[in-house]
Parts: sequence; structure tokens; C-alpha cells
Amino acid sequence: MNGWGKLGLWAGGVLFGTAGIAVLSSEDAKKLYTHVTAAAKRGGDCVMKTVTAIRENCEDISAAADDINEERARAKEEREIADARAKLEEYGAKQSAGADESAV
Repeated sequence: MNGWGKLGLWAGGVLFGTAGIAVLSSEDAKKLYTHVTAAAKRGGDCVMKTVTAIRENCEDISAAADDINEERARAKEEREIADARAKLEEYGAKQSAGADESAV
């Protein structure tokens, strides 16, 4: 491309850019921007409501999971205590049997 062709492309770009700025700053364009912005804000409000609902559900699920884990830990502790008592009773029974045999 020769120098005149490059100059023509540059001039066309400047003209198109200048016309584009005029179109983008027109009253109709401002109305369009306003409507698009309003729609985006409504969409944002809807998203935030959904996020809030999900967050609340996650908090409920987390609290229920904590309750389940606490109940399991409590049940495990009770089983361990019951097992320890059974072993103590078994040991006591063996001791009593041993004392009875030595007394005979």
C-alpha cells in the first residue's frame, strides 16, 4: 500500500471515530445506556438475593452438620465409657473369683 492509501485509511479512521463519538454521545445513546444500566442493576439485585438465600442455606447446613458431629462424638464417648465399665466389672469379677479360689 502506498503513502496515499495509508493516509486515506488514517483519515477514514479519524472520520469514523469522530462520527462514532457523536453517535455514542447522542441523546438516544444515553437513553440506551440508562436502560442497560438499569437492567444490570436489577440483575445485580436478583443475584444478591440468590446469593443471600444460598448463604443462609449453607449456614443452616453447616449448623446441622455440627450438631451431627457433636452427637456422634457424644455417642462415641458413651460407648467408650460403657466399654471401660464392662472391663472394670470383668476385672472385678476375676479378682473376686480369684479371692474365692484362694479362700477354699
